[in-house]
Amino acid sequence: MVSALRRIGRGLITLKLSAEGELRVIKTIQDVISLWKEGADGKIVMVEDAGITTLGPVLPKLAGVVCTAGALGSHLAIVTREFSIPALMGTKMETSENLNQRRVTIQPTDGPDGLLLLTDTN
Repeated sequence: MVSALRRIGRGLITLKLSAEGELRVIKTIQDVISLWKEGADGKIVMVEDAGITTLGPVLPKLAGVVCTAGALGSHLAIVTREFSIPALMGTKMETSENLNQRRVTIQPTDGPDGLLLLTDTN
């Protein structure tokens, strides 16, 4: 059962594209390795300040990226645009709940921002 979408974050969007998928919170290189082994296809990752070196092994398979730091000129923003992967940069989170393995959507707005929406009912 899917509830109404609930906004949980807002940031600068790199591309005017939407993405939906299971969110994975990445805090360490080991988290990236685990995701790579499991399969990153269609996942959306949330990072605090990770660069391309950290996400490199899984980046081409991701549906989206949420970064709580950075801006549209950040290396991560530039590379995600090159891969046509929507990313939210400098994302301000509006919740402190555990979002790992929850279904989320990245949705562009009419302006330069994008929203992170929670789409599951857990």
